[in-house]
Formats: sequence, C-alpha cells, structure tokens
Amino acid sequence: MASSCSSFMIPLALLVLVIGGANATLYTNFYSSSCPKLLDTVKCAVESAISKETRMGASLLRLFFHDCFVNGCDGSILLDDTSSFSGEKNARPNKNSARGFEVIEKIKSAVEEVCPGVVSCADILAIAARDSVHILGGPSWNVKLGRRDSRTASQSAANNGIPPPTSNLNQLISRFNSLGLSPKDLVALSGAHTIGQARCTTFRARIYNETNIDTSFAHIRQSTCPPNSGSGDNNLAPLDLATPTFFDNHYFKNLIQKKGLLHSDQQLFNGGSTDSLIRTYNTNPASFFADFSAAMIKMGDISPLTGSLGEIRKKCGRVN
Repeated sequence: MASSCSSFMIPLALLVLVIGGANATLYTNFYSSSCPKLLDTVKCAVESAISKETRMGASLLRLFFHDCFVNGCDGSILLDDTSSFSGEKNARPNKNSARGFEVIEKIKSAVEEVCPGVVSCADILAIAARDSVHILGGPSWNVKLGRRDSRTASQSAANNGIPPPTSNLNQLISRFNSLGLSPKDLVALSGAHTIGQARCTTFRARIYNETNIDTSFAHIRQSTCPPNSGSGDNNLAPLDLATPTFFDNHYFKNLIQKKGLLHSDQQLFNGGSTDSLIRTYNTNPASFFADFSAAMIKMGDISPLTGSLGEIRKKCGRVN
C-alpha cells in the first residue's frame, strides 16, 4: 500500500454514511473553524501507519473500543501510569495486547502543528478508528467530535469493563446493554474482528476444549498455539483466517462455519438470539456496513467529557 495521502483525499461527502441522530454535545463539524485541516491530517497519518504495518488499522480500532468501554470515550486508555493512578495500559485486557499508542502520539503531533491546543486525543482516536476501517476496505461515517481528555485513568475499571474473550452471550448482551448498546450493536461491532490478530492465550481453551468448532480449523490454530499455559502465549493468529487485513463481512461466514477464533465470537452463533443477525450480515455486507457505522457512532457517544470538563492534552500519554 503506497503511503500517498492524495489517494484518500476524496471529498468526504462521497465517502460517508450519514447515520445516527444529533447529540447535544458532540458535532461532526466541531472543529470546522478551529482546525479545518484536522480530518486530512489524521487520515494522512493513519494511512502512513497502515502502509508500514497493515495490522495497525485493527490496533487503532481496538484502542477506540477499549477507550469507550472504560468510563466513556475520554482518551483515558492512552495515559501512562503516574504516582497518583494506575492507568489502563497494564490492565488485563490491554497488557501485552493494546498497541498503537506511538501512532496516536504521532498523529497528535501532526495535529498540533496545524492547530495547537485545540483537538483532544479522545477525538483523534475516534477519527483514527474510522479512517482505519475505511482504508482497509470498510465503510466510512461522519465522526461526531467535541470530546475532551480525561485527567485520570482506572486500571480496575478497565479490568472490569472490557468483556473478556471467555464471555458467554448473556454476559456480552448485558455489558453492551449497560452502555446503551443493543444486541444488534453488539453483533455489528463484533464484526470488527474481521481484521486484526489475537494471542494464543485468548483462544487456547477454545481450540483444545470446545466442541462447537470446525475440527480442521482447530488443528490449524493448534499448530502455533501449544496446549500448555506459558508456552507460546503471545503467538498470534488472525481473527479472520480468510481475509485478515481486509474489512469485510467474512467474520460472519467464519461463525456460521464454526471458525470463530475466540469463545466470545462463536457465542454469537451458537443457537442463541443473535444467530439470525449473523446470517443476515453473512449474506448482506451492505447491511453490516450500515449497522457497523451506526453502532460506531453510538459507541462514540458513551459518556464524553465536554465543555469545561477534562482538558485538551498536549501529549496523549500524560495529563498537562
């Protein structure tokens, strides 16, 4: 993939799916006057990062998920530990797993050059997630903006707030519901696992112990994920074996074929209430793209800091 920003500078009106109602505090044009070059600057930097490592698109998208699920979309996941708090980077769902922090810092530096002290790290993360999806072949949408950055982070909240890969369907539905996200949002957002990779430690139990798994698929994954804990824990496998670096609807085909890598993935198609939606997205990629875009906007609305709350960080990894 060539690192030429011009190839992605299509007018946004030709790209976006305009989905979701108005929010009282976040607006798509929030920076139109204060930082008119924002969107182009972020997209250029995201494209550059993905051209160097395609996996980075999935990593940036995951950072946004993990930020929003812990005390809202406030950039708290980006903060390093301090003497006054233990941050989210070393929480169980993120340690040796969450990545892309240096890319967000590079984007922040580029944005600071064109409009210093204006744009929050929380908003940069939201834009970078959208751009990552679109650059890898997925949909685009209008990102609502105006978030401010938190001045603290909570490792305990991250440990408790991000659904683990061992979750069953009821647990997933309950956690998403607590954040105002519906079962349809859950299934659509889980489709993000069409890109990215997972560590052996997150799917070992599934490939060795579970029965609702394609045998040949389990054998493929076992070849690089030894059965004993402590051996090969960080060995990686693609969440979507077929098209791991392309954002499409193949994730849902995998589930129907019992090739979901994580236990929590296969729970979405295991004789439960979400089976029908999996079938719909498998045969109708346009429906998946539309619902994914709507769910991303909805997730981006979770408990933002606005107005005089929080701050605009100068560096995303530390408070001012």
